[in-house]
Amino acid sequence: MPTMRDANLARAFDHAARSYDALVRANPGYHSHLRRSVRRLGYPAPGRGLRLLDLGCGTGASTAALLSVLPEAEITAVDASAGMLERAGAKRWPPTVTFAHTAAEKLANAGVSGPFDAVFAAYLFRNTADPDPVLSAVRDMLAPGGRLAVHDYTLSGKRRHRALWSAVCAGLLPLTTALGDGPLYRHLWRSVIEFDTADLFAHRLTAAGFAEVRILPLPGWQAGITHTIVGQVPDEGTGA
Repeated sequence: MPTMRDANLARAFDHAARSYDALVRANPGYHSHLRRSVRRLGYPAPGRGLRLLDLGCGTGASTAALLSVLPEAEITAVDASAGMLERAGAKRWPPTVTFAHTAAEKLANAGVSGPFDAVFAAYLFRNTADPDPVLSAVRDMLAPGGRLAVHDYTLSGKRRHRALWSAVCAGLLPLTTALGDGPLYRHLWRSVIEFDTADLFAHRLTAAGFAEVRILPLPGWQAGITHTIVGQVPDEGTGA
């Protein structure tokens, strides 16, 4: 079964939005891992004066992680799923947080413009038709010296991590199918299996012009399955 893309995928996320937060709460470490990945951007709290782009914010878990670590930053959060964005927007946020309905490939059409000091992208790039143009657009949105943190299921390449991911997804499928979201979660399972390993995705960042690219593992059952991959736009003043 091929993975879903574009409008079909957005509609699937729209439908899943009503139960998404409950499923996330059942995932050990989900929120703490997001906060850890935000801290890996390397900006000190409280983040006063920073402009942050939360790319693929879903129901707002990644937005909340950014706000928790950098509470005084200005955050623009975007998502292609109207249903997910409606759930996110219904939560309580300070006036420094704004939301926009747009795909990652069409930020300019929605009036989202840089420069940003950092882009945070959680569980996004696997769901784009082609990650390379999105990485290029992200780089263009960042200020010189700006930083990118990608938090995603990017497998290590080891057979045991691939097997564990498949076993976890197989355990979830009966519940998600009962909720009417079986096709989406089958897509999520396959999207991880078919996407880059962490090493390959890091190479994409380097090819897109990011410097100081690092792969940082996350702990717990997701070790070898979920990583933070960080990079930085070279600073014009130093060339570094």
